[in-house]
Amino acid sequence: MPAAMKLRTDYSAFDLRRLAARSRHANQSHRLLSLAAVLDGMDREQAARIGGMDRQTLRDWVHRFNEGGPDRLKDIRSKGQPKTITSIGMCEWAHFGQA
Repeated sequence: MPAAMKLRTDYSAFDLRRLAARSRHANQSHRLLSLAAVLDGMDREQAARIGGMDRQTLRDWVHRFNEGGPDRLKDIRSKGQPKTITSIGMCEWAHFGQA
């Protein structure tokens, strides 16, 4: 069985819970609470359930947390695909719909 992943030690479980309470991002809060539970010594399976994930997903978030701290636990939002139609084309399409 592989060794358990170690969390960075510059944050305590209390610090992570405080950050979770202040976060505006619900998913980041869930992840912080799961990591706080791990620091408290909770089984990884149970800690993962706190955040609504499985052990493997928790492991992935531990890697991200170790690399970049709490900010790396936020969801990365895609900016989406660039528009393929110009504003002139949109106007033409709007007039087409009114006819």
